Order: sequence, then C-alpha cells, then structure tokens
Amino acid sequence: MARFVLTRLSPLPPADCWARLTAWPRHGDRVPFTRVSVVRGTGRQPGDVILARTALGPLRFDDPMELVELVAPMHCLLAKRGRVVRGGAELRIRAVGAGTVGAGSEVGAGTVGAGTVGAGSEVGAGSEVGAGTVGAGSEVVWAEELRITGLPRLFDPAVALAGRLVFGRVLDHLLATPPASATG
Repeated sequence: MARFVLTRLSPLPPADCWARLTAWPRHGDRVPFTRVSVVRGTGRQPGDVILARTALGPLRFDDPMELVELVAPMHCLLAKRGRVVRGGAELRIRAVGAGTVGAGSEVGAGTVGAGTVGAGSEVGAGSEVGAGTVGAGSEVVWAEELRITGLPRLFDPAVALAGRLVFGRVLDHLLATPPASATG
C-alpha cells in the first residue's frame, strides 16, 4: 500500500479545523475531475458514507469512504471501500498552545482503514513537527494508505507522492478557507 502523512500547523482552534476538514464536499475543490458528496447519513457519524466520484470523459470511478470512527473535534477514521481505491484515511487534530512545538511532540498513533499506517509505524508519535513558536491553534495530521486495484506495488512510491501533492493541496485549501455556511 502507498502510505503518506501530512502535518500542518494552523492558527485556528481545533473546532474550526474540524469544521473545515469535515465539510466533505469541499474536499473535491482541489482534486482534479472529482466531486465529493455525502451519500449516506449526514457525514457526522460512524456508518455514514462519503463518495468521491472522479470522471474524465468516459473514464470514471467511485471512491466510497465509510466513516468508521469520529471523535469530534479530534479524530476521524475513514475506510475506503471502492473497487478501484482501497485503504483508508485518518484525520487527527490536536490543540497546540502558545509556545514552541518541536522535537518530542506527540501527534498520536493509530490505524488507517484495516491496517496500521506505515506497517507498524506510528502516525507521528515522538516525531518532530517542526521547531518554531506558534500561537494557540491546532496541529492537523492527515494519514492515508491507498491501494489502487490492478496497480503493482512497484508504483506505491509514485502513488504516495501523488497523494502527498494532491491531498496536501486539499488540506491547505480546507484550512485556509472557511466552509460556505461560516462565511454567510
């Protein structure tokens, strides 16, 4: 499986980061040829399903994701249940106070989908987040593992790189702009 972890520091409190990250349709704003919608439930509780539908002309595929676990505003675990894309994603948010975030800070460890991110590795426990002074805000971690049906494992590094680039843009966009309901 291709695995990647994205970490961002935000000046926003965890509840604001949570609202932005769980505004599911907005995830499609920065993924080319993709529309994201909640297709079962409200997108706010376990068992709900989020669907990312990618289409370019006659080529199309669905990426249904079931919300497996939600602990607002700190943690969300999604299982990718599609025929083309398998795996999962984990979103974690934690408050960071005024002061320095640096070596030794814990992000937390957990599972993504049915396996562990990094095959036994931790999402970031004890890892360096980056040194520097930050105001009261949040640290956001997006960990994902992907398996593309029919694609040999040889391509996992390329899939992970593409995932870091695409989902890094999504994460940056979500954190930079409030959901429409918050602006009007």
